[in-house]
Amino acid sequence: MDATYHLGGGYKPTLKRFADLNGPDYFPTPRWATFALLDNEKFSGDVWESACGDGAMSNVLQEAGLNVFSSDLYQRGFGEAGVDFLDNEITSENIITNPPYNSAEGFVQQGLKKSTKKFALLLRLAFLEGANRNRSIFSTNPPARVWVFSERITFYPAGVEAKGSGTTAYAWFVWDKDTQGTELCWLKPGYKAKYR
Repeated sequence: MDATYHLGGGYKPTLKRFADLNGPDYFPTPRWATFALLDNEKFSGDVWESACGDGAMSNVLQEAGLNVFSSDLYQRGFGEAGVDFLDNEITSENIITNPPYNSAEGFVQQGLKKSTKKFALLLRLAFLEGANRNRSIFSTNPPARVWVFSERITFYPAGVEAKGSGTTAYAWFVWDKDTQGTELCWLKPGYKAKYR
């Protein structure tokens, strides 16, 4: 494991969360974060989890009764490997995923093309900022809803024991083809304890 995750004997995962450009590192989504989305957004039809990793999010989606196609660019023992979300012709009624951090804008652009109903991306709340995103995304294709977490999500590299609390605010950004405008919403606290 990268030594920068050990600072003073404790794990500080939010100090270094980045896309795994060479494949070895990834950050599975805690179960409760996916349940928080599903408790507040209804999805009808098939779902594509396009950065499925070890299946952490896909398993929750299936548990909720959704028909899920799972893929990832890398082989992580779950789903179909070698599928580059940014460069393929696959479409789905719905897309739900936690994209690699430095590919988030590309995932939005592709999600607009590849989903026919809704797509939901788990992103840093700070994704709302930035002149470039304002020009390339929000001025022309704003999300229908932004679900802000009241509890902090802590992302850990695969295999690391989860402890402590994160320092970065996250939200579910949901684009809905049947909705105009943007609604800012807050997820009630309690999901972390309920769906641990």
